[in-house]
Amino acid sequence: MQSLFETSSHWQGKIYSDGWRDADGGSAEVIEPATQQRLGRTGIGSASDIDRAATSAARAQRDWAATSFTERARILREAARLMQQHAADFNHWNIRECGSVRLKAEWELAQCCEQLHMAAALPMQPEGMLFPSSLPGRHNQWRQVPIGVVGVISPWNFPLLLSMRSVAPALALGNAVILKPDTHSAVCGGLLLARLFELAGLPAGLLHVIPGGPITGDALVKHPGVGMIAFTGSTAVGRAIGQACGQMLKKVALELGGNNALVVLADADLDAAASNGAWASFLHQGQICMQAGRHLVHRSVAAAYAEKLAARAKALQVGDPHLGQVHLGPLINARQRDRLHALVSESIDAGASVLAGARYDQLFYEPTVLTAVTPGMAVYDQELFGPVAPIAVFDDESEAIEMVNASPYGLAAAIHSRDVARATALGRQLRCGMVHINDQTVNNEFQVPFGGMGDSGNASRFGGPASVHEFTQSQWLSITDQPIHYPF
Repeated sequence: MQSLFETSSHWQGKIYSDGWRDADGGSAEVIEPATQQRLGRTGIGSASDIDRAATSAARAQRDWAATSFTERARILREAARLMQQHAADFNHWNIRECGSVRLKAEWELAQCCEQLHMAAALPMQPEGMLFPSSLPGRHNQWRQVPIGVVGVISPWNFPLLLSMRSVAPALALGNAVILKPDTHSAVCGGLLLARLFELAGLPAGLLHVIPGGPITGDALVKHPGVGMIAFTGSTAVGRAIGQACGQMLKKVALELGGNNALVVLADADLDAAASNGAWASFLHQGQICMQAGRHLVHRSVAAAYAEKLAARAKALQVGDPHLGQVHLGPLINARQRDRLHALVSESIDAGASVLAGARYDQLFYEPTVLTAVTPGMAVYDQELFGPVAPIAVFDDESEAIEMVNASPYGLAAAIHSRDVARATALGRQLRCGMVHINDQTVNNEFQVPFGGMGDSGNASRFGGPASVHEFTQSQWLSITDQPIHYPF
């Protein structure tokens, strides 16, 4: 199978903006986290690159919005076909550039193909509503229309998926897109997608892919020609983006961090709960916004649960996912590792006990289980974004509810109990955007609206019918059969 790119020089040092071109902002190395090997270079966008892209996108979007829904859907379906055809390219870069294990990379690719097919169906859905009028002969339409140019800022942890979930519906609904992938995932979460849509026949000017850091992102957020920002990332950066967009009266969708709780009631199936807990805390090295950052366990079963969770942690293999089948790969960079280990060390000094892990070699951090964790400790209060499972205890359900809701975050929670009705009643009292009964916190079904509350987002939602709401704006169009004569 021929590679998605004919040669590496096709993308080396480039951005994608009306074709492959050098970036005014220079270039940056692409580094493999497992080995620190240099994989190539990518272009880095400047404010002038963003300005040029925004002008081009606005021009191309007018014709695209007038393009039939069948043609838009055809291109998205072709992108899905090509993505499956070139799965080896996407998986290779997800593993090497982003430290993903193979199964995670393959899952992410499959979900992106599903995203493309679901987005292809969006333009065929009803595009508005009819309302009655108090005036004879008037017809009121309330309809959804494209925003224009949508800026997408995506993170490095699920670079394909968290780019595609905004890019695909935005394009499907008649918008143009400027995608700024993180520099840690510029190829996997950006340039590969540019090439994919180029081969799928997307008209020129509709998708611009401009990797970069804060300077590039700031230029995208503040550009007056960009009508919306869809951002996935940290709460601190999301606050700044929300503030800038608010000042400009610009639509913004923020999907931010989380400190998600997995609650284990006294009657839970502890083997199942520990399996769910291990998956929720250790999958992709814990580098997931929905990671179970707090395991809240009833005091009567806390010791047994901790023992089962620690046994699972010790059985997991950590290593270079490019060289073989492992459970956990590397953390994305030394800064993330050092931050995580500082949180763990500070909490141990404050009285937490280590049942597994709390050690690392280079960027490979061992799955870690901590007990005797209490509110106020660093690993309890802060988002971890690493393979660490802190266990805290509660004595009754009201205390568990209070512990979950005390966090300023409100993304996801999970509850384990053999009494489903009881667990569901508890779940209804949690201030979280997503609650899962007898499951774990890392859940995403793309036909279901996804998003958080509180510091986890601004109530925006991605997926299913919510995508139509997010990536369009509404317009009231009234049509009167005959002109009205007013008394002026």
